[in-house]
Amino acid sequence: MQRGSNPVGPRRDEEMKHELQGYLKSGQPAHAEDFHDPEPPADDDPAVAASPGGLQAEVARHLHRTSFPTDARGLLAALEEEHAPGDLVDAVRGLPEDGRYETPAEVARALDDQAA
Repeated sequence: MQRGSNPVGPRRDEEMKHELQGYLKSGQPAHAEDFHDPEPPADDDPAVAASPGGLQAEVARHLHRTSFPTDARGLLAALEEEHAPGDLVDAVRGLPEDGRYETPAEVARALDDQAA
């Protein structure tokens, strides 16, 4: 039995979880003040991959440290699992299958070399 300073009993705690479940799964912002929520990008914002170092940031955003070291097949699996943008997945599909990558920077360099 868990003993702590929780003023709400276990039954009420479960009821509260049930009450909030629909709200949390709805996709609506969970903050009371909207300034806490990140602002979505505008339609005329430049693509992240087009900026200097943007491709590396885009790769790093969708790949975790545990994804490395890996090959092209491992990169594709990790990107698809992270629901990466289609253009990034397509670019990685063009990498040589025998390539080995240790960091997101190496992946970005290989993609830059492929595009050139």
